Amino acid sequence: MTSNESVRSNSLLAPHAALLAVQLIFGTWPIIGKIALRSLPSTGLVAFRVVGAGIAFALLGRAMRLAKIERRSDYWRLALYSLLGVVLNQFLFVKGLALSTVINATLLGTVIPVFTLIVSVFAGRERLSFHKLLGILLAIAGVIYLVNPTRADLQGGTGLGNFLLILNAAAYAAYIALSQDLVQRYGALTVISWMFAFGSVATLPIGGFYLAQTPLQDVSLFVWSAVLYIILVPTVAAYYLNAWALERVAPSTVAAYIYLQPLIAFALAPLVLGEKPSAHTWAAAALIFAGVAVVTWSSRVRKPLAEKVSECPDAL
Repeated sequence: MTSNESVRSNSLLAPHAALLAVQLIFGTWPIIGKIALRSLPSTGLVAFRVVGAGIAFALLGRAMRLAKIERRSDYWRLALYSLLGVVLNQFLFVKGLALSTVINATLLGTVIPVFTLIVSVFAGRERLSFHKLLGILLAIAGVIYLVNPTRADLQGGTGLGNFLLILNAAAYAAYIALSQDLVQRYGALTVISWMFAFGSVATLPIGGFYLAQTPLQDVSLFVWSAVLYIILVPTVAAYYLNAWALERVAPSTVAAYIYLQPLIAFALAPLVLGEKPSAHTWAAAALIFAGVAVVTWSSRVRKPLAEKVSECPDAL
């Protein structure tokens, strides 16, 4: 293999290695989050996570000199992406996690690629084929079977938690589907830093209100260690790596890696939290995985040439 071929191979593998690392990280975060939620309110944990990450990204940005935002309209777009990818994503997920289970949280997160496709179709970036429609219907059937809306209690408990987790998946999918252009123009660190800056403004007052009513002096060192891990690893590291990969591969590819997360949660949740997937959960997982697989395969097979070149810039 020549040196040029070696560089090309590494440039192709690096985004996929980053995405694999992101899923390994995100797969562990609900488990650590459940531990932190034993002592902290969900809104308070969100405030710690977003503001802590915002400070970390601000320090990184100062050291690495962020790109200058060229258009005023881009600030509005950054605020929108912050609302979708940080504020709603964090509040809905953490509150849903508090009311539901780790296994349900990660399983429902696998519909993000399907929601990403739906948003892309409405935005005119992808066309809806028969195979994509089939995949969407399969995944939605799995979600409906898992949630079972005929028996769901939306006043509290697991039913409400599952519903919030579905809304979280939709918000994060919209962020992935819409943000690639800005990420490619300004770079991952600039976009993520601004997103968490906007997100801190929104989450600090709400989280601070509930934290003021929490006896923080009673929180154990173990829980504070979990909070620190949540800020640095599943937030700073994972968000940056995800955005860095989004600069180099298509949104559908970024979203497709998400269905690795339940495999991690299914393996670790029984060991750490005592949660065990039921036959009902496995059946829903099979439907969701089948739907995601059909959507992902269809997107890759029918990917337009321009998108393939964007994933492999050295191919021409």
